[in-house]
Amino acid sequence: MSSSRTAEVDGSAVKAGAVKAGGGRRVTGTRRWVAAVFLLPALVLLGALVVYPIGFSVYRSLFDASGDGFVGLGNYGELFADDGIRTALRNNVVWVVVAPTVSTALGLIFAVLTERVRWGTAFKLVVFMPMAISMLAAGIIFRLVYDQNPERGVANAVWVGVHDTFAEPAPFPGARPRPNGVLRPSGDGGFRTRSVVRAGSPVLLPLVAVRQEDVRGARRAAGAVARPGSVTGTVWLDFLRGGGGRPNVVDGSERGLAGVRVEAVRGGRVVASARTAADGTFVLPGGAADGARLRLPAGNFAAAYGGVKWLGPALVTPAIIGAYVWMWAGFAMVLIAAGLAGVPRELLEAARVDGAGEWQVFRRVTVPLLAPVLVVVLVTLMINVLKIFDLVYVIAPGSSVRSANVLALQLFQSSFGTDVNEGLGSAIAVFLLLLVLPVMWVNLRRIRKERRR
Repeated sequence: MSSSRTAEVDGSAVKAGAVKAGGGRRVTGTRRWVAAVFLLPALVLLGALVVYPIGFSVYRSLFDASGDGFVGLGNYGELFADDGIRTALRNNVVWVVVAPTVSTALGLIFAVLTERVRWGTAFKLVVFMPMAISMLAAGIIFRLVYDQNPERGVANAVWVGVHDTFAEPAPFPGARPRPNGVLRPSGDGGFRTRSVVRAGSPVLLPLVAVRQEDVRGARRAAGAVARPGSVTGTVWLDFLRGGGGRPNVVDGSERGLAGVRVEAVRGGRVVASARTAADGTFVLPGGAADGARLRLPAGNFAAAYGGVKWLGPALVTPAIIGAYVWMWAGFAMVLIAAGLAGVPRELLEAARVDGAGEWQVFRRVTVPLLAPVLVVVLVTLMINVLKIFDLVYVIAPGSSVRSANVLALQLFQSSFGTDVNEGLGSAIAVFLLLLVLPVMWVNLRRIRKERRR
């Protein structure tokens, strides 16, 4: 009895000594001032790089551009009064809603689909590779991808190729009739003869301003032969390189324009039509075309399809979001794939045994089990896009920068642009901090819940 009581007393003494030793020692036996010394450098850096800038930004936001006049909350009121800043706010909302959602959804799809394929690791590596590229480099790449000229811009090269597959391009874009000739503008982009035509009388329709690449390899033009009961004619390039030749006359070495649509119009209706042969000649039935006017419709001369203006005011923000998704979908895929590797396979197999299809397994089992990982990815990307700057600054051209404006870019322009207003720039910085805080709070709550589990 005595020995057990002694052991209890000794154990209590040991515990008390472990909790607090003489001189303020903790469980680890370290004095408080020693811990403070080790923490001091980190606290100094935290204060210098985080606390002080935030405090100074809040203070500076209460003054005008010069920093001498106190304006209170005036700079914050200007955030919602300036059209450019309102555009930036709207664009930030679009960024926060679209970019993280699309990136996370693509990451989830890639992670699930590549789980069972042999080359899944190689595919993940390729998708993740853009993360190794800086935002500046990615912006330069996509500035070239979205170039308006299809010969340089990949996006428009593909788009124009698809368009021209289903829509026949104009044979001679930009061509026009010789001045003071038999043709005059018809008002719709095409040209028509000044007078009516008659069967048996050949019609000469000379054109100029035809690009050399459009007639390279073309046959020599031939003068139309008169045919009783038919309207004949020739459409040709009335131009000789180096000069020479007679206007409105088919000279021996001038080129015929093949594939030009010729229409006979009477009373506003097309009564006959034909296309020119390789030598530029055409034949229309005289019964329908006799006494009509000939028209070369605008479709013969329409400018070549140039594709979509990706960096125009209407599409510049979606185009830049596309570049962002290209970079960050790999990040989302890797995190989600890591979470997917920890999902118990027994649950998936049990669902399949119970008769669930792959879509039901994905929607009712896989996604709910991955919900914590999806939240982590989504919140991380939301914080990231709230301060997006590099891609917008590099990709958006000067003509569309106002339409693509975001708060971080507006912060840069207000603080360091032509019209410097550090008070307004500080107000934007504080406002951005306030926007990030709720997302960070949600993230902290999620972390605490995870720890309690």
